[in-house]
Amino acid sequence: MADIRPFDTIDALSVAAAEELLSIAAEAVRERGVCHVALSGGSTPKQLFQILARLGRNAAPWEQIHLWWGDERTVAPDHADSNFKMTKDALLDPLGLINFQRIEGELDPTEAASKYTAALESLRPAKDQWPVFDYVMLGMGPDGHTASLFPNTPALDATSEVVVANPVDSPLTKGPTTRITMTASTLNWARQIRFLIAGADKAEPLWQVLRGARDPKTYPSQLIRPFLGHLVWYVDKAAAAKLDEAR
Repeated sequence: MADIRPFDTIDALSVAAAEELLSIAAEAVRERGVCHVALSGGSTPKQLFQILARLGRNAAPWEQIHLWWGDERTVAPDHADSNFKMTKDALLDPLGLINFQRIEGELDPTEAASKYTAALESLRPAKDQWPVFDYVMLGMGPDGHTASLFPNTPALDATSEVVVANPVDSPLTKGPTTRITMTASTLNWARQIRFLIAGADKAEPLWQVLRGARDPKTYPSQLIRPFLGHLVWYVDKAAAAKLDEAR
């Protein structure tokens, strides 16, 4: 059974998720001396970042926490659509954080994916093993996508790549574009994975992902099944509305 943690509001969800992230980071630093975190874009993570910023530098061992991104749009880092810019404005700048490695969305997408793959070499426990994150934060779109693993896109079949340039044509991307994204294989090696899902528009896809037939081409969030780690779904009341309905 999926580990689902329901909350009445997105505010309560964000506070709980922020508190748990701090706990996981502190434990990772105690055990391994460093904590590697892959962040997500979107409105729910932004609220969590703002909570962390309000708590201040002393709330976490930020000097030992290294931040990464699970995906990025093919835009410059100061572009309004950039996942990096959102995090910079909400978290990095308020806390003066410098331990991060962004995806260079302004580059050719294939080059950006290759460079990020190379940067992630430092997270491989051994040369022939996958990079391992201590914590991966994910969202889910109303079409069931996560990171930039969109329905029926080439990245869903990427089983040996760490990061790929993924061609996407979706109403959510407002037409054809390319996204740079970690693959499901990379994400699934994390020690801890947390989905943060809020809003009524997520209710149907969430039911399909957790209760529906196995169909990851249509609902890519189904690809997230940690090999050894722990997956938790943080959901607000609106997103969870269909989970208890009989079908």
